[in-house]
Amino acid sequence: MNTRHSVLGFCLALSLVAGAQTNSGGISADMLRQIEKAQPASSSDKAIFNAIASNNIDDLSKNFRNQGPIDTYFSVETPKQSIHDQKSSGRCWMFSGLNVLRSNFSRNHGDSITVEFSHDYLFFFDQLEKSNLFLQGVIDNAKKPMEDERVRFFFKSPLNDGGTFCGVADLAEKYGLVPKSVQPETFSAENTRIMSRLITSKLREYGLELRKMVADGKSQKTIQVRKTEMLSTVYRMLSLTLGEPVKEFTYAFKDKNGKAIGTPKTYTPQEFYQETVGGPLNGTFIMAMNDPRRPYYQTYEVEYDRHTYDGHNWKYVNLPVEDISQMAIASLKDGRKLYSSYDVGKQLDRKRGYLDTDNFDYGTLFGTTFPMTKAERISTFDSGSTHAMTLTAVDLDANGKPIKWKVENSWGADNGQKGCMIMTHRWFGEYMFRLVVDKKYVPENILKVEQQKPIMVMPEDPLFGVDNDECQ
Repeated sequence: MNTRHSVLGFCLALSLVAGAQTNSGGISADMLRQIEKAQPASSSDKAIFNAIASNNIDDLSKNFRNQGPIDTYFSVETPKQSIHDQKSSGRCWMFSGLNVLRSNFSRNHGDSITVEFSHDYLFFFDQLEKSNLFLQGVIDNAKKPMEDERVRFFFKSPLNDGGTFCGVADLAEKYGLVPKSVQPETFSAENTRIMSRLITSKLREYGLELRKMVADGKSQKTIQVRKTEMLSTVYRMLSLTLGEPVKEFTYAFKDKNGKAIGTPKTYTPQEFYQETVGGPLNGTFIMAMNDPRRPYYQTYEVEYDRHTYDGHNWKYVNLPVEDISQMAIASLKDGRKLYSSYDVGKQLDRKRGYLDTDNFDYGTLFGTTFPMTKAERISTFDSGSTHAMTLTAVDLDANGKPIKWKVENSWGADNGQKGCMIMTHRWFGEYMFRLVVDKKYVPENILKVEQQKPIMVMPEDPLFGVDNDECQ
């Protein structure tokens, strides 16, 4: 080896490393010294480190003054119903949506008859429809490069088990409903991770094939025939994991004590939907959102945010928290539960099932503050809707203003407040994002806003993630 070249190479390498360390914007040795010098030298920091090193941060930051007994009284409360458990799945949106439908059914029958809908049945078609939405979306955008934002949107997440109430409406109207006893949960329905991963991988493979077919100039008919074959494979994978959907069944309704009412009757899923829901859902409700980044009293629509290709995009009216609260109160006073969604992980005291902005004092523990507004948290992806729950009660003060709210959750009856959660109104204002309300409880001025031509927004927006929180 040439010694001179070796030395020159070594020196060049050193200069490159030194240059990388002193590039403008990097952490230089001088900057690191300044950072280290700025650290507090108090003995209390050692005690704090020792505590944090051996304990859960939430346990240490728990606000003791907020640990008193929780007031469980509610001045307005809808009838209680059984609590379900979504297990290790992201189907909270479906559980909340079906909670509303079964509550409406009982309410229409004087709370003397109950029904529990199969999540497994509707989830089967949700996954099949989302697979088709991906495949058709790939076809529609096949002439765009792989680097295109819309193409990346599809391939990044071909399939998920999250959603919104709009999906419940589209799927139930199209495929009907069946009782939970007729098509119960399977392991993969309650534990969706592996099933979803395998189908997602297959869909990406199919997506590449479809793009090639378009590039090769194959006819639209040929491409659609091949897409149908692809969906047949997905259907089989779903049948083996969730069970093939029931097409006809015999069922007798039961009272609250579990006693059968009348004689059993044979239904198709569509007939059972008509028996229990009674008519179309789409067109009967509005979705309200609270997004302080955007002007209020405007209607927006999220492109490609739907469960079925031939279904409805997610359309919502952006409203102040006060307007959303008043619609919720009107609905609850009439005995109607509501689909609602939240950033449930923020300030959640899971053991007590209590949500309040003062549950944890992280700032004092770390000697800093967390001052971002709701709008700033949304804009920076720090906050957004993660979990759907069923709004079931509100406590009002002497002036009719909300003090606290209660929701039915889908994390099992042993979780929180016997399967429910209680949230203060101040937490509601900070971390509530979506609420679905029947139009009969919507003021005329808001109904007019809802009829406006919507402003189109893209699904990549920080606020438009689907509700898909997993409890485990």
